Amino acid sequence: MASSTTDFPYALTRAGVIMTPEEGNDLEAEGVLNPATGHSADGTLYLLPRLVATGNVSRVGLARVIIDAGVPVGVEREGIVLEPDRGWERGAKNSGVEDPRVTFIPRLNLHVMTYVAFGPLGPRTAIATSTDLREWTRLGPALFVYDDALDMDLNLFHNKDTVFFPEPVTAPDGVESFAILHRPMWDLDDLKPGEGVRVPAGIDDVRQSIWMSFVPVDEVLGDIRSIVNWRGHRMLAAPESPFEALKIGGGPPPVRVDEGWLVLYHGVTGTIDSAFSQQQKVNYAAGGMILDGDDPTIVLSRTTEPLLSAETEDERSGIVPNVVFPTAIEEIDGQKFLFYGMADSKIGVARIDHV
Repeated sequence: MASSTTDFPYALTRAGVIMTPEEGNDLEAEGVLNPATGHSADGTLYLLPRLVATGNVSRVGLARVIIDAGVPVGVEREGIVLEPDRGWERGAKNSGVEDPRVTFIPRLNLHVMTYVAFGPLGPRTAIATSTDLREWTRLGPALFVYDDALDMDLNLFHNKDTVFFPEPVTAPDGVESFAILHRPMWDLDDLKPGEGVRVPAGIDDVRQSIWMSFVPVDEVLGDIRSIVNWRGHRMLAAPESPFEALKIGGGPPPVRVDEGWLVLYHGVTGTIDSAFSQQQKVNYAAGGMILDGDDPTIVLSRTTEPLLSAETEDERSGIVPNVVFPTAIEEIDGQKFLFYGMADSKIGVARIDHV
């Protein structure tokens, strides 16, 4: 396990592999990975893994987490809760609902899922809600309200790695809002060859970075479908350290801690031929930030070395080798655990310790 910076107050320690593809199950033939999590009304902890079927078609499953002596050790599968059955989730050569993140937002009394709808034009963030983790209501793709200061329509770009904060914050315009982390992808060549890389005004770093947007609470309380209309877009953090030289992207929903907001994310090194390439020469590792508790647009501290790198055989060998991809945090008997994808093939869990 790699160490974090001396001033970053959390560390990760592996606790095991909790889900692997089920033998003979075509829906999991190309991996189980990158899960969301959530609790049912009776407190039962569930995993919502991405299940990749033959042909690279992804669905979101539901599995009860088996806990032994306070540690997640396995799962019991309970079926599929989301699959690419809408036209904007299916393309002629690709389809899928991928990499779910689920935030329970008490103000709404709803589980809010963000996921990647892999449709005709590639990956796009979409939103669904649920009261029970089993039945999900799609609200459609995220829509970015135009911001003249950016001189760019963010709806032009692929977008992934999206998570909601669990409680409202005060947005930079002073309005009580739900905040969202997301990761725009600036290279338009995948959509229209020759267009190249475009970035908003004032952005000098063209690498994929973590951005933050907002949606006013009053609008969402008035009409839940307003939760897809995001505004106030700004870059939160760009790649800084060697372990994230290529790009960074959001991980689990932010968690309230004594220091502010704990944000775990992935940092990537290596080379990627295109957004759709499955043969990438990359290394994904987990990093961390602490955001200010009152103003989450402020980064208080950040790792300069990865909290967890691809070191075990399960993390180094798989559909995409050398991947640690954090996607969910849960607390069990007072101990926080991270759930993460391993080499795009399995799901692991790590203990989160205060140091």
